[in-house]
Amino acid sequence: MSIEVVNESGVAVDESLIVSVARYALDRMRVSPAVELAITAVTLDAMSELHERWMDEPGPTDVMAFPMDDLAEDTRRPDAPDIGPALLGDIVLCPAFAKDQAVKAGHTMDDELHLLTVHGCLHLLGYDHHEPEEEREMFALQNRLLHDWRTERAESAAREAQRRSDAKLLGTVGLDAEE
Repeated sequence: MSIEVVNESGVAVDESLIVSVARYALDRMRVSPAVELAITAVTLDAMSELHERWMDEPGPTDVMAFPMDDLAEDTRRPDAPDIGPALLGDIVLCPAFAKDQAVKAGHTMDDELHLLTVHGCLHLLGYDHHEPEEEREMFALQNRLLHDWRTERAESAAREAQRRSDAKLLGTVGLDAEE
């Protein structure tokens, strides 16, 4: 799976974690590992232009997703048949907008960007939230994916810390020990 992040926002973002959460979500949704995804972080002004042009709504927004229309049949929800290699689409994030939302939600901007990345991935796969039932389904899935990703990252970090501690105690720090 090829995931490219381009940061044009002027705001520092942890691109590796954005790639990680996007990859995790798409893997869990059983999207072909041959897909390509582009994620771009933009300024408030750039997001405002996109939001008005494509959604006919004024002002910026937090995230927009642009599935590849000509490949929509091949990149829709994972419960649809024959998901295969394709250019999945583009996700556009607005870190400045996300920062304000994060403050209101009581978490970090990085947490908000991870949520928005998963949200964008689900939109690319055909999920939406216009109707109450769609919203419940999409947001429950989004929350489950984020929770599971965070749990796996925390468990991995704990295993790595334990490995380093064990290596230090055994005097193998700096040695290329086989696992």
